Amino acid sequence: MKTLGNIIWIVFGGFIIAIEYVIGSIALMVTIIGIPFGIQSLKIAELALWPFGKKIKHKQPASGCLSVIMNIIWFFVGGLPIILTHLLFGLLFYITIIGIPFGHQHFKLMRLAISPFGKEVVYR
Repeated sequence: MKTLGNIIWIVFGGFIIAIEYVIGSIALMVTIIGIPFGIQSLKIAELALWPFGKKIKHKQPASGCLSVIMNIIWFFVGGLPIILTHLLFGLLFYITIIGIPFGHQHFKLMRLAISPFGKEVVYR
């Protein structure tokens, strides 16, 4: 069922979303300062390409509060438009019964887009 959901997801926009994240990641990685943000964008692109069967897990921070600071910068620099986009698509998909699993995936992507630093994507 996960494979079928992922195939339908890719056909109906998941591939385009993943490409957008990869293009954004490349644009961020052009500068030295943007490399950590580009890596997090690639993490979201991986989840956006094949979301069914994956979950987001909170990693134990090494030391310090660097991930918190980076999440705050991420939120204001680029995260807010991504969050609002996934919220809008999630709500639109929740209108129909068939779209509920896809809306759930958009909300999963939204949770990762809120604070990608300190989280990892794992297979169930």
